[in-house]
Amino acid sequence: MTETLSIRIDSEMKKRLDVLSRRSKRSKSFLAAEAIAAFVDSEEWQLGEIQAGIAELDSGHTVSHEKVAKWLKTWGKPGETKAPR
Repeated sequence: MTETLSIRIDSEMKKRLDVLSRRSKRSKSFLAAEAIAAFVDSEEWQLGEIQAGIAELDSGHTVSHEKVAKWLKTWGKPGETKAPR
C-alpha cells in the first residue's frame, strides 16, 4: 500500500528531476520514492551504528589512543599489524 506525500523542492532540482525522469523513462514519483527509500535506509543504518558505538563505550569497551596510533603507524608497511581490540 502506498500513500501520498507532498514535498517542496527548488526550481532547479525540479528541472533536474524532470530531465532524469525523461531519460530514465521513470516517473518523478518513482524516482523520488526510490531516493527517499535509499536515504531512510542509509540514515537508519548510520544511526544504528552510532547507537551501537555508544553502547560499546557505555559498557567500557574502548581502545586507547596510544594503541590506535601505534597500529596506524604500521599501515602500508611490511608487518602491518591487526586493529587493536
